[in-house]
Amino acid sequence: MLDILQFTFMQNAIVAGLLASIACGIIGVYVVVRKIVFISGGIAHASFGGIGLGYYLGMNPLFSVLPFSLLSALVIGLVNRRTNIAEDTAIGILWSVGMALGVLFIGLTPGYAPDLMTYLFGNILTVPINDLYLMILIDTLIIVSVYLLYKEFMAISFDEEFAQVSGLPVEKLSLYMLCLIALTIIVMIRVVGLILVIALLTIPASLSREFTDRLDRMMILAVIFGTVFTFTGLFLSYYLDVPSGATIILTMAAGYMLHFPFKGKNKKTA
Repeated sequence: MLDILQFTFMQNAIVAGLLASIACGIIGVYVVVRKIVFISGGIAHASFGGIGLGYYLGMNPLFSVLPFSLLSALVIGLVNRRTNIAEDTAIGILWSVGMALGVLFIGLTPGYAPDLMTYLFGNILTVPINDLYLMILIDTLIIVSVYLLYKEFMAISFDEEFAQVSGLPVEKLSLYMLCLIALTIIVMIRVVGLILVIALLTIPASLSREFTDRLDRMMILAVIFGTVFTFTGLFLSYYLDVPSGATIILTMAAGYMLHFPFKGKNKKTA
């Protein structure tokens, strides 16, 4: 099995899997604790417009999806907080508009859109070195942000009303957290694709919550679970010659289901 590690594409895949596990392990905990999975899904699918724009402009879709996903996060956050539109309605509209724009831009692009399925469903075995640099940059930003704003993020995650009364800029913190979620989605696009990012964002974090209630420990466990599941799915997909993104997600789902016999027995709050 170690023989395949000599190949550059496998080395890149392992680094990409680790970077994605770090990002989704940290940010996924906030998504699960704050119960904003649907919002995260809206950001992810609305970002498809950025992928289409990248093809239309003839540039790396990851670079075009970056501002598009951040804009989607801000729009969803502001609409949710400053309008009377129901949250699920606003997310559904932006979700559809983003997907429609992506389809439109791809349709306007001359010729065939190469690697489109990679961005939709992921292919960790084809991650180029340039994308790894972007993923490292985003991971660094996420780690630094969470380190500096850990107490503030914890406050708005567990009791937003108390955080507001305490004088914290809740709206700004919430919008910034949504932007970090958008950045995390970009990191995961190459690993599992836009369609499946929600599973990678939530399954490791949900599983870690079964073992502890402490936010920092949840993040550490989520990163570990995400890394183990991603690497297992990666090697299975390589040897079975099946799509890597789907295999990683199915591995995570299987791991999550296996914990049910032990549910509630190992949780620690200290």
